[in-house]
Amino acid sequence: MNHLTIAPVDADSGPVLEVGGDLDYATAPTLRAAVTALAPAAGQLLLLDLGGLTFCDSSGIAVFVAARNHAAAHGAELALAAVPPQTVRVLGVTGLAQVLSMYDHADSAVAAHLSRR
Repeated sequence: MNHLTIAPVDADSGPVLEVGGDLDYATAPTLRAAVTALAPAAGQLLLLDLGGLTFCDSSGIAVFVAARNHAAAHGAELALAAVPPQTVRVLGVTGLAQVLSMYDHADSAVAAHLSRR
C-alpha cells in the first residue's frame, strides 16, 4: 500500500493538486477534503494531476465526480492530468471519460485552458 500524497500547486489557470499513492476507501476522504478546501475562481481550472497515482478504486472515482461538481459550483472547470491507464479504463467503462476532461500532462491541461480564455 502506497501512502496518499497531495501537494497543492498554483498554475496560471488555477489551483492544482498533485496526487500520488493509493486512492481508496481509506484515503478518498482526504482528497475530497483537499478539493473542497479550494475555492477556484469563476473561469479557472481545478486540475488534479494524477501522475503519481498508483491505485484508484471506486471511492477515488467518486472523488473525481465530487471535484467536478465542486468546480462547477464555483463557475470553474475540472480536468484530470496524467491519468494512469487502469484508471482511464475504469473511467471509460463507467462513461465518466465522456464527462471528465483528461490530458496526458498537467502542462497540456493548463495550456488548453488558457487558450480558451
